[in-house]
Order: sequence, then structure tokens, then C-alpha cells
Amino acid sequence: MEKIFKLKANGTNVRTEIVAGLTTFMTMAYIIALNPNLLTNFGAEGMNLWNGVFLATCLASALAMFVMAFAANKPFALAPGMGLNSFFAVVVANIAGMTGLTYLKSFQAALCIILIEGIIFLVLSLFNIREKIVDAIPLGVRMGIAPAIGLMLMNIGLGSNAGVYSETGGPFYVMRDFFGALTPSVAQTTMGSGYPQMVLTVATMFIGLFIIVILDHKKVKGSVLIGMLGASVIYWAGSYFFLGVNPFASLATASFLPPFGDMVETTLFKFDFAAFTQIGWFTAITLIITFCMIDMFDTIGTLVGTASRAGMVDKDGKMPNMKEALVADAIGTIAGAAAGTSTVTTFVESASGVEAGGRTGLTALTTGILFLACIFIAPIAALIPAAATSAALIYVGVLMLGGLKNVDFGDMLQLVPVAIMLISMPISGSIGHAIGLGLIAYTVMKVFDGKAKEVSALTYIISLLFLVKFFLVA
Repeated sequence: MEKIFKLKANGTNVRTEIVAGLTTFMTMAYIIALNPNLLTNFGAEGMNLWNGVFLATCLASALAMFVMAFAANKPFALAPGMGLNSFFAVVVANIAGMTGLTYLKSFQAALCIILIEGIIFLVLSLFNIREKIVDAIPLGVRMGIAPAIGLMLMNIGLGSNAGVYSETGGPFYVMRDFFGALTPSVAQTTMGSGYPQMVLTVATMFIGLFIIVILDHKKVKGSVLIGMLGASVIYWAGSYFFLGVNPFASLATASFLPPFGDMVETTLFKFDFAAFTQIGWFTAITLIITFCMIDMFDTIGTLVGTASRAGMVDKDGKMPNMKEALVADAIGTIAGAAAGTSTVTTFVESASGVEAGGRTGLTALTTGILFLACIFIAPIAALIPAAATSAALIYVGVLMLGGLKNVDFGDMLQLVPVAIMLISMPISGSIGHAIGLGLIAYTVMKVFDGKAKEVSALTYIISLLFLVKFFLVA
């Protein structure tokens, strides 16, 4: 292990790396079930396709993390990206509407987009073009990425991660519906029978958060993981005694056999180029460029922001082995397309493993092995409540806000782009879009300040591409 991952040189050890990998896995395990839900309309398109996407999610994610571990030796985890998978589902539905094809055939046509995107990224990564794009991001903008990601993590933890459904509708969220209500009676009326579950969710989330904070303050190793496990136990006990629901009931009927036959039938190497060409070349090229831009800057933002928090960057804000990390992302996307899922990208939840002490590829390897194991133990992984992962996300988000100390608040040319990213990232839910807005603001301000020559040609090009993306591409 020492020879492969250089643990001592990175100030870590096997135990810390494994705990960090397990921590990352627990914060992002939701994607294993959520991704096939989103891509198949929560099973409405048939369980064969659902099973195919489920296996593709596990396999492509694991492969990408193995490449990240051995090629880049970085602790970052990868999986089908949130936002990109929702966009992919919309594209599939639009293809079906435009061509009259079935959802399955449209899905197989849309996989061609992901395959082409992955190949483009692999070529750009091998020729260091993606790395040059990273270097084109001004240092001031880079320093704002980590704090902005922190706010987005807090927004996910307090907002969209833990939703509650009831007979009155849903999902109902903590900040919007529970804390947003004037009185408990108003909230109870709004949520109906979901109100007791919301109370349990809120209590679990904050108890888990306090456990993590106290343990970390006392320098206890694995505080994030212990806090999540403690929160899970509290939620399970509350479900049984407070809600009268057995949290382990699903295990009685769960299947632990991987549905490889369904994947072979529906998604494995099922590229339908004939159907893909029916959408028209202009539409096809526009979709490919859109997927490329969103994925590229989501990945760059996550890598730079998380690496900055972990002290993995040099004085110029550059991360060693960036090329290899980007190659892992590209290979994951190609593998995902081949297996049958949307774009695989670096997950922002990797920050939880970094905060738990992960510094090398052993963290990514551990998370990848757990994803691979989920082919057989998915029903067990699904027992981790959203409230427990929310506690970890909120805590890590708070810590990442500490990066604001590196921002020069007296320099408006630096402060304004950072402020724009801080507000736009949690609102849009897109790291890439926020970086785009920050770059546009930086470029415009430099030009009108008479310092146009200080802006690199590549920064001008990227800013222009984002303007086209925001205003001309639907």
C-alpha cells in the first residue's frame, strides 16, 4: 500500500484512508438508487431498464474511482453527476417526442451523446487541453470555488437532500417547509401525516451534526463517519418507536442477485446511432457541447475546490496530477455510456472523505470497492437515511467556507466574482454555471478597469462560450 499510494509522504495511513473512503461512500450512496430512478422516471419505464441503469451506475463509478486511485492517486470519488442525469432524462424525453421512438430506443440514442462527450474529454485530457483550461481560471476565482461549494453542500444538506412525502404531496424540505412555517401547527397542516417524519428528520440531522462537531473538536478520528452512523441509529430507532415503521422491512423481500441479464438486454453497448441522427446534426452538436461544458466545469470546480480545502494545491492554486484526475473522469464517462448511464463526474461529496483525512487514491479505491459491492448489497446501502448524510454535508460545507479567508475583500476585482459564485452555486445547483458567471464577471471588470491585457486569451474564449451557453442554448 505504501509503495502504491505513498501514504507517509501524504501524511496518512491505511486506517484513515479506509475510514475516509467509507465516509465518502455513505454520503454519496444515494446515487446508486437515485440515478436509475431519475433516468427511468422512478421505474415507470420498466424494471429491466431500471436494473440496467442501476448496474451501470455501480460498475462505471467503480471503474472511474479505480483509475482515480491508481493513475492520479487522489481521494476523489466519481459517479453519474446530479443535474447532468436530470438533463439527460429530459433529453431522452425530448428525443422520444421529436422522433416518436420509445423511451428505451431514445435512451439508447442519447447514450451516443455521452459516448462522444467522453471520447472528446479523453482526447482533451491526454493532450493537456483540459489542464490548460483549469490554468486559465484566475487565481482569485479559484479561491472562491471551495467556499461556494461549501454553501452548495449546506444548501443540499438543509434543503434538497432530505425530502418527506405524504398524502398532501411533497417533497417537503427542512429549510423551506419545516423551518419556513410560522408555527408547528401550520407545518403539520401542510405536511399531513408526513409531519412526524419531518420532525424525526430534523432531529436526526442536527443530532448527527452535533455528534460530528463534538467528536471532531475532540480530535476523534472518523468523526464524520461515526456521526453518520449515530444519526442512522437514531433515525432507525425513531422510525420504529416514533413512527411505527420497521426501517429494515425492505430487506425481507430484497433481491441480492445482480440483474446482469437486464443490463445486457437494455443498456450494455446499446448505442443507437441511427436513432441519434434523427434529431438533426445541429441539435446533436448543441447537446454534445452543452454536456461537455457543464461536465467540464463541474469536474474542474470540484477538483480545485476540494483539493484546495485539503491543501493539495501549490502556491499558484494548481493541483499535481490534475491530468490523471481528468483522465479518470473521461474514462468513467466512456464506461458509463458503454454500460448505460449518464455522464460520470467527480462528486462534490468527496469533500466529506477529504475532511475525514483522505489524502490518497486509497480513499477512492475504498469507495470504488464499496460501489462494486453494492451490486450485491444495494438493499443494505439504501438503509442509510438522507438525514444522516445531510448532517455530514452541512458540516463539510461549514468547513469549506473557511476558504474565504484567502479572498482579498479589499480587491473588488476579486471579491465580486467570488460573491457571485457564492450566491449562484447553491441557487443553480451547478458548479460549472457558477464558475462561468464568475469568469464572465472577472473578464468584464478587467476590461472596463483598463486591464484587458491581464486576461488570458483562453479566459476570454471560455467567458464567451458561457455567454453563448446562457443566452443562446436552451
